Amino acid sequence: MNTTPVLATLPVMEAFYTLQGEGFHQGRAAYFIRLGGCDVGCFWCDVKDSWDASKHPQLSITSIVEEAAKFPGRMAVITGGEPLLHDLTELTALLHQQGFETNMETSGSSPLSGEWNWICLSPKKFKAPLPEVIAAAHELKVVIYNKHDFEWAEQYAQQVSKDCKLFLQPEWDKAAEITPSIIEYIQENPQWRMSIQVHKYLNIR
Repeated sequence: MNTTPVLATLPVMEAFYTLQGEGFHQGRAAYFIRLGGCDVGCFWCDVKDSWDASKHPQLSITSIVEEAAKFPGRMAVITGGEPLLHDLTELTALLHQQGFETNMETSGSSPLSGEWNWICLSPKKFKAPLPEVIAAAHELKVVIYNKHDFEWAEQYAQQVSKDCKLFLQPEWDKAAEITPSIIEYIQENPQWRMSIQVHKYLNIR
């Protein structure tokens, strides 16, 4: 009988050290871990290469965390794809052991796993988030593609906790067209904040 332990792995599309460009933690040094696999399929997604998990190498969770720990920042952002397609319990446990804050960006469409300091819920119309993720969200970040999306954003604002931070973010390719409407909307509804993809303006990852 083979008693050799099997190392837990995850499909990693890319991992890199940068600044968080969006939402509540914008501007902070962050180590991003982008996992492969997504079953939501947003047509405006800018990382469609992440959708097929089989295209990305399976890396041991130990090696993923060891690489992250080489950098001085201690905020790890787990994103995708859709990270909750994977069991993230061990990954977050090891990151915490190395002194990291664990942040996640998710559509919320798969069951919650892992221990999180911050969950950014970005719901998508193509596959609705689960109630358990909505309840756990610290940040609601809604991508605005057209003016109908404001009403849709409000539907989720009514479901998250009262302490959840609310952000509206223009879809990048429609930013010039939709941003003025977002500014006007936030002026009229000041519970919302603007999220801008600053990393794209700075030309960083």
